[in-house]
Amino acid sequence: MLQFMDNIFTATAAFMILRKKTTSIEEDLKSGDVDAYESIFKKYYRPLVVFAIKYINNTETAKEIVQDFFVKLYEKRYSINIDTSLKSYLYKSVYNACLNYISQNETRNRHFKNMASQTEDSVIDDHVAAVELQNRIYECIESMPEQCKKIFKMNRLEGLKNEQIAQKLNLSKRTVETQISKALKILRKELNDYVSGVL
Repeated sequence: MLQFMDNIFTATAAFMILRKKTTSIEEDLKSGDVDAYESIFKKYYRPLVVFAIKYINNTETAKEIVQDFFVKLYEKRYSINIDTSLKSYLYKSVYNACLNYISQNETRNRHFKNMASQTEDSVIDDHVAAVELQNRIYECIESMPEQCKKIFKMNRLEGLKNEQIAQKLNLSKRTVETQISKALKILRKELNDYVSGVL
């Protein structure tokens, strides 16, 4: 009898594992799976903030809008209806939240009218593509070897010249040039699917 019960528990556990693997993250979210919610938050929070900044032009406000959206997403997780891809749903929701924020701010009415006059889907698609490219560049830079990453950031993000970087890091100018060239090669390779001939 005990062996029979063990077999039932084993089979049940195997079924739950299999079911877990075959359900979508949307289904997991609607079922109240906290891990699914955290996974979505970790993957999309930063890109959505960057996306919101393109409309709001204020980093802190953009963060508040995205954070508020995720709070509402969790509160309404049992009743949400996602009839598109999860990514499209998230970006569209944040886009609408930005529109709502702008429409409620009288000093930004003209900006709201300009946004509303554009083709909504094309605007979202263009901005999503830009955000994803920016995020991919960021990830690519962060994955570079430490010295290469540091020199590239000083050159491209801080605007320092090769000579200035060499002096600050006590390196030869040639070493700096080599590391920048190495960084550009990494970017060309990793971003080949996004851009061609830009770098």
